[in-house]
This record gives sequence, structure tokens and C-alpha cells, in this order.
Amino acid sequence: MSLTRRSFVALAGATPLAHAAPGEIRREIFVKAPGNGVATMAYAYYSKASGVELVSVEGRWSRSDTVDVAYVRKSKDNGRTWSAPETRVTGEKRPNGMLRRHIHPGWVDPKTKHLITFWLEGVLPTDDPLEGMKAWNIHYRIDDKPTVYKIDKPAGAGSMMLGDITCQALSLDDGTILLPAVVAPITPDGKLYNPGGGYTYHYGQILRGEWHGSELQFTPTRQIKNDPERSTRGVDEPTLGRLKGGRVLAVIRGSNDKKPHLPSWRWYSLSSDGGRTFTQPAPWTYSDGSSFYSPAACSQLLHHSNGKLYWLGNITPENPKGNRPRFPFVAGEVDQQSGLLIKSTIRKVDDKQASEDPILSLSNFYAREDRETHEIIVHMTRLFAFPNNWQGDAYLYRIPTFPD
Repeated sequence: MSLTRRSFVALAGATPLAHAAPGEIRREIFVKAPGNGVATMAYAYYSKASGVELVSVEGRWSRSDTVDVAYVRKSKDNGRTWSAPETRVTGEKRPNGMLRRHIHPGWVDPKTKHLITFWLEGVLPTDDPLEGMKAWNIHYRIDDKPTVYKIDKPAGAGSMMLGDITCQALSLDDGTILLPAVVAPITPDGKLYNPGGGYTYHYGQILRGEWHGSELQFTPTRQIKNDPERSTRGVDEPTLGRLKGGRVLAVIRGSNDKKPHLPSWRWYSLSSDGGRTFTQPAPWTYSDGSSFYSPAACSQLLHHSNGKLYWLGNITPENPKGNRPRFPFVAGEVDQQSGLLIKSTIRKVDDKQASEDPILSLSNFYAREDRETHEIIVHMTRLFAFPNNWQGDAYLYRIPTFPD
């Protein structure tokens, strides 16, 4: 099976395509924003190793990088019906600042069948999101057990954090779990290390998880570092996939922030030892060797039941400047031998429309495979579509796959 050659069509405006023709991408509102000044970002993930039970997490945002409150719903019928929402607290005042949480999609370990739920947590002294560079820690819970585990940040790091919700765990054949993360390095005197001069600076940090009975322990591996003269914000938001020969592919967000003359590329790194070490990042290209531009934004590698490895993210016709533009949004297939992107498979999923603002963001998404239809499901909010309007509905896109 492959992504259909005729299904990737630009979607008009913000109107759901309720009457899309068979084989075309369909888009529908998943969770509507409550009103002006609030954006809704929502996604759903499968909570068991088989079957169609889903958990939906809806986060409401009134500013960047801050979740005001979250709501959790459950479905036993693949999203046709949902339970009443339950509130999840994402901000609490503490004596030393504001405790903030960012909930990530749950992930089911295919070997043990355990559901692992990850989230970020940290106390921000003045509630400035940038303070998270010295505050974020990764926490997780196994199934519904009350015990909460915290992953210790490595030496020399101000914080360790998960990237966007696209940065999902990966299971290897031997049962090892790889969790992609990033660390904000600090200097010996405790200041944030920022040799690239961009908004922030990170190293990639892959964590190897191993089971010890019913306990899951994560160990940091050797960090992935990029040249700050080529990617001003270093290594950010790696997403992982398996390649032939047991290798692991990391596709990495880079940036030319503050140095727009640099080419804004996606980067990649390979591991041949189970994620313990990765190669020096190199520009991620098409499998024919040609290059493409991609903004500083998250992306996701998705293994499909058809045996294909897909990539979803932004590819732009011209060189971006830092984070923008974050459109169009595309999907394509990865060559599992070279680890590179197959140009002929790239299809446009969504794009900016003429009436929309150039700062439109088609990013901050989460993708999964529908276990009934085998469509690729993308949860994404069309953020900043109109000037001076911090608002956005959470959409669900259905991308069909067809036999070759």
C-alpha cells in the first residue's frame, strides 16, 4: 500500500470537507475552540495494544507554550462516541512559582502491552515559558497505577524535555524502548549555553528504556549535537523510525533563526547500535540526493501496518526564516534502506488559503493509523489563520492509503 496519488489535495478555507470524493483527504472538526482568544489543540491515541479504545486529550491555550487546562475523554468505539470530559490540571500556583504541565499522548509498548503516559512538568518562577529551559523534567506513569516516575536530567543540562507530541517512543525488536528528548545545556556557571544565538539551543537526548520486572527504567545515551554554525538552535524535536538492518533513523528539527541566510533544512542521524549512539547530523534530503527546505517545526515518522514508514511535516518552496512559514503541510514515504525521503511520494495535505494570514501555522500535530480503516489520522489545529486572532479549532484529517 502507498499514499494515494490523487488524495493529497489542498483544503479550502476552514470548512470541513464533509462531501470529499472517495480517495480524497477528508477534514473534520475534532474539538471546536470555545471562543475568541483561546485555541484548542486536541488529539486521540489508542490506549491498548489492540482494539479501538481511544483516549482524547484536549488542551486549551491562550498564549504560546502554555496549556491553561486540559480535558480527557474516552471512546470504546473508535471515536464515534465519547465519554464526558474530565478536567486535568495543567497549572498550579506554588510558593516558588507556577507549576506547569504538558500532557503527551500515551504510548502502548507492543512487547509488554503496558500503556505508558508521558508528560512534562516544571515550576516556572515568573510563569515565563522560557524559564522551562531550566525547569522541565520528564515524568511518566505505567497503565493507571498511581506511581509517578521522573527521569533525571543528565549532568550539564538545565532541563530535559520531550519535544512536541510528535516525538513518540519507539520499540526495538529486542524490547528496548527509545524515547526521543532534548536537553538545554548549561555552562559551568549555570547559564544557558547558546552558541548559535537563536531563541533557544538544545542537544538531542535519546533515552533507552528497559523493563526490570514491572518497572521501566530509562538511561540517557550519548547526546546528538549539531554544528551551531549550520543549525542555530542545535538539535530539536527528534522523531524516530526503524530502518532495514535494525538501524534507527532520527529526523531532526533544525533552524536558521537569527541567520536567515543559512539554508533551513531538516536534519537526520542514524544509529546502528540500538540507539546508544547516533551519527553526526546531516541535511535530510530526498532519496535522489536533491535538497528541500523545511522550517523549524516538529515532524513525525509513522510506521504503518502496510510496512511503510511515512513522514509528516512542512516542506516549503523557498528558504524559511526560523519557524516560518509553517505551510504547506505534507506527507510522504521514507526509503527504508537509505533513510531518506522519496520525492515522488510527497503529497500536500493542507496549505494556506488566499484569505489567511502568512503566519498560519500548520504544525503542532499528532499522527496515528486508524485501526479500522488504516487511514493516516492527523490531529492538527490551524493556528493563526487570521490576523490578531489567537483562536483555532482542533481538526482531524483522514489520509487514505491505497494498494500499489
